[in-house]
Amino acid sequence: LISVSYCLLFAAQRHVLTYMEDAVSQLLENREDISQYGIARFFTEYFNSVRQGTHILFREFSFVQATPHNRASFLRTFWRCFRTVGKNGGKYSSICCYLLTAQEYHCLLQLLCPDFPMELTQKAARIVLMDDAMDCLMSFSDFLFAFQIQFYYSEFLESVAAVYQDLLAGKNPNTVIVPTSSSGQHRQRQLPNDCSPLDGVEASLFYQCLESLCDRSKYSCPPSALVKEMLSSAQRLTFYGFLMALAKDQGINRALGALPDKGDLFLDPVMDQELEKLVAQVSGLSVSGPTSSSGDTANLPVRNSPRINSPWKPLHHRRKMDAESEGSNEETDSSEN
Repeated sequence: LISVSYCLLFAAQRHVLTYMEDAVSQLLENREDISQYGIARFFTEYFNSVRQGTHILFREFSFVQATPHNRASFLRTFWRCFRTVGKNGGKYSSICCYLLTAQEYHCLLQLLCPDFPMELTQKAARIVLMDDAMDCLMSFSDFLFAFQIQFYYSEFLESVAAVYQDLLAGKNPNTVIVPTSSSGQHRQRQLPNDCSPLDGVEASLFYQCLESLCDRSKYSCPPSALVKEMLSSAQRLTFYGFLMALAKDQGINRALGALPDKGDLFLDPVMDQELEKLVAQVSGLSVSGPTSSSGDTANLPVRNSPRINSPWKPLHHRRKMDAESEGSNEETDSSEN
């Protein structure tokens, strides 16, 4: 019984049932295609993609946010796909340094998840921009780390916002037990009435509420010890000041485990090698082009780069693409007639 209970607990913690249901759903939806190479191979490819984190590509938002692993995989994929957008400095700085608006970052997110909600992008941008206009430009690193906090801890932050508003209104969501009281009654701490919303709330009281919230929350929360350390030097803080501190804290970033440290954000040796080969080829073409007197291509540089396999893609997306291509052929045929 103990081993069975442990297995059930492990399955619940790892959201195994979520992936099994999704795999079976795709199996039934694409059974005609899957029958060509077997069910065993389908499940092998599916769970390999889950392990590698590519299973969230081009999936609906409800699936992308379904589990902590899915959210971390989406964050990692977004970083790897678009890190060169924010690369600042180095030999590629002239072609890879961009500042984008929230709408433009949202377009990038939709390339990976077509129905990704704009509301989440705006909330992430608001962490960076505070009270500034939402059409202001943001660096890739600022947006990425703010987006990580907003996306991965979205349910937790909604509860934090409610706690913060209660504290601003002079209410304390928690009650404080006084050990010397024999009656066991609870006394509630109140905020001073002369506190301005611009001043924020008392950091120590805010942390007590967050600690209690983390203990009873069923959603992902940042480690309370790291939050306590982060708030230890502050007397008072605002809600967005707290979110910005979360986004900048590298300890919380490491605990989440989806993104590298900020100093290593634009380091990707494999991608850099590909870029170096591409730049070398372009340079070679520009140098050898004017001196070439004929159409002979013998002097053109040859690219010998390793072939990178495309990530696993859900079968139903491939079927949709096939259906669209067949429809385009029919239109072409009818136009020719």
